[in-house]
Amino acid sequence: MGSGGSSGRGARAAVAEGPDGAEQRLPVRAGRVPAALWAQRELRKLYLSGAGLRDVPAELAALRHLRTLALDGNELMEVPEALCRLPRLAHLYLGRNGLQGLPPAFARLQSLRCLWLEGNFLARFPRALLRLPELRSLQLGDNRLARLPAALPRMAGLRGLWLYGNRFEEFPPVLLRMGQLRVLDLDRNRIARFPDLGGLAALRLFSYDHNPVQRPPRVGDAVRLVGNGAQEFMEARQERLESLQRQEEEEEEGTKAPPVAPGDGSPLLEDGEGGCAALPGSPGET
Repeated sequence: MGSGGSSGRGARAAVAEGPDGAEQRLPVRAGRVPAALWAQRELRKLYLSGAGLRDVPAELAALRHLRTLALDGNELMEVPEALCRLPRLAHLYLGRNGLQGLPPAFARLQSLRCLWLEGNFLARFPRALLRLPELRSLQLGDNRLARLPAALPRMAGLRGLWLYGNRFEEFPPVLLRMGQLRVLDLDRNRIARFPDLGGLAALRLFSYDHNPVQRPPRVGDAVRLVGNGAQEFMEARQERLESLQRQEEEEEEGTKAPPVAPGDGSPLLEDGEGGCAALPGSPGET
């Protein structure tokens, strides 16, 4: 897998969307956003991807109705303070900047559901994220992480976690306690051995490509695997499941008692024409 980010459609321009869904484009020159943009207090979406920004002015905090903000592909070294004061922000894209961490104030973003931080310089898992229990998707690919905090299960709402392209040499054991995860991506790390992941009941997609593993990890029957040997594994699993299904069908057929003559305890009764009619609820009922 190992991909992601916002659409980037606002390269060298600010793309804004108001409550009516109408979209407007404003040019961004020399890394400066037009002042007229900050006067539009009802904006719902703002795309500033690849706009050459090194900072974002404090006026950003006035956009209190903003739900989507894309700042990926810029030159931000720190998360702008004003960003942490957007109470309705739900989708935030900060990938491909120069971030080394997140400020404690980031935990104020309690409406946040989707956060993309790929392609930064994070060597430690940002502690502020542990105070965002409703976050659904967390993209941390292509950073410098080597471990995860023991408190990660506090993020009870997390459904998708992307950790590709980091520095994990062992499978983080805390992930075995993240039973609500549906998507887990550990591509391009240094993990040589995976534990049995069958206990992750909600998992539907696990990607482990480009790790030095000898065989696919054990997962539940509903999980799609992506990685070396995954196709053969899934083909064998499908064949096994089909075999089990055929076996169950054959066993079910074998439990049906053959018809016997009326009067011998059969649920079949003689009808007026010498035929047999099934009792209600019997296997032969039509």
